[in-house]
Amino acid sequence: MIVLGIDIGGTSIKGAAIKKDGTILDTFSLKMNRNLSQEKIFSLLCETINNFLATHKYKERISGVSLGIPGLLDRKNGIILTSNNMSKWNNFEVVKFIEKRINLPVKIINDASAAALGEARYGSGKDYENIIMLTLGTGVGGGIVINKKLYDGLEGTGAQLGHTLIKINGRKCTCGRKGCLEAYASATALIKDTKKAIRKHPNSLLKSLASKYSKVTAEIAFEAAKNGDEVASNLINDYVMYLSEGLLNYCNIFRPNIIVLSGGIANQGDYLINKIEKYLEEHNYGYKGSPIIPVRQAILGYDAGKIGAASLFFYND
Repeated sequence: MIVLGIDIGGTSIKGAAIKKDGTILDTFSLKMNRNLSQEKIFSLLCETINNFLATHKYKERISGVSLGIPGLLDRKNGIILTSNNMSKWNNFEVVKFIEKRINLPVKIINDASAAALGEARYGSGKDYENIIMLTLGTGVGGGIVINKKLYDGLEGTGAQLGHTLIKINGRKCTCGRKGCLEAYASATALIKDTKKAIRKHPNSLLKSLASKYSKVTAEIAFEAAKNGDEVASNLINDYVMYLSEGLLNYCNIFRPNIIVLSGGIANQGDYLINKIEKYLEEHNYGYKGSPIIPVRQAILGYDAGKIGAASLFFYND
């Protein structure tokens, strides 16, 4: 069986022909234009899919198309309910729309949930039954996998891990609420905090690095902290605290075998993970000596969403 797994992002749409063992055979992509209507965007995607199918040597073996889509979905009925990052997407029957145009069965899944499935079945979590994955990017998303199956929730709307509360009446979140994990643990949040620290401490290494790279990124906060800058170290310690408190909430509810982190910030690897594991160990709820849930970096990179989406057909989800 071969499935087209597609990951819809804020700047591009990327797809691949994928085998059941997770092997990627071929890829395609198109640019995303958020100013277009949802009908126009998915019409262009259908054209791209049909062009790909017309020239692909495995086209007779392709059994379906599965899409990882940002936002809140009704998977059961194939509808995009809403998307914070795609403001023009609302109550769109995307599965019916695409199936009419490509003559193949279509499945949908939240993009972060797709990445979680990919890592759970083919990546860092493949040797574990119960996994929580958190993606630390522009926002914070993730997925919960129990017994190798995605926890889908009401009508298949999934888990909105980035919008769990970690501070009452805290920072304003993109969702409209205050105090969400996303408002503290996303790359966007870390960049805002870094800019604030630069204004308050113009003599810190943060200021020099921002000038060197001509912009403020989440990475410069880590680079400055690694080089012993006190301001940056405090900034990263606060970031780790907020992120870890969110992870502790998930651990206390689900007791997963492993936590997997993905996204740009997760590329800090052991430097970040060691700090998180230390915090989790110090604040873990349970009896003395109770097992500490390990934290690992995702290994599939940008392919996780495509592979996870395709696995909906392989595992009959």
